[in-house]
Amino acid sequence: MAKQILVIDDSAAIRQSITYILNQEGYETTEAVDGQDGLSKLEASAHLDCVITDVNMPNMDGITFIRKARENPKFKFTPILVLTTESQGAKMNEGKEAGATGWIVKPFSADKLLAVVKKVVE
Repeated sequence: MAKQILVIDDSAAIRQSITYILNQEGYETTEAVDGQDGLSKLEASAHLDCVITDVNMPNMDGITFIRKARENPKFKFTPILVLTTESQGAKMNEGKEAGATGWIVKPFSADKLLAVVKKVVE
């Protein structure tokens, strides 16, 4: 069965790019436009192998999304990767404290994205 990955980003271009890269490798993806949308898709899903989320988004940012996702026992151990232009240590620490599994800084290469995803889902 294909691994299920939720992709959350307010940029349609970024979502499509990530989805394309992951689909090429046989992963199944669901897209969400912000943290709120991501949370409802997360809760509606039977199972997820990984979540990739942006940080800076309208309605609900990525850090708040991670905190809320981690409150649900079903997703306590689901890998959550943060994909962002933020590379400051303070933001990274905030993400880690919220429960982020890993951090990918934009712009990213397909190889880097796949290497990190494979590491957390395989």
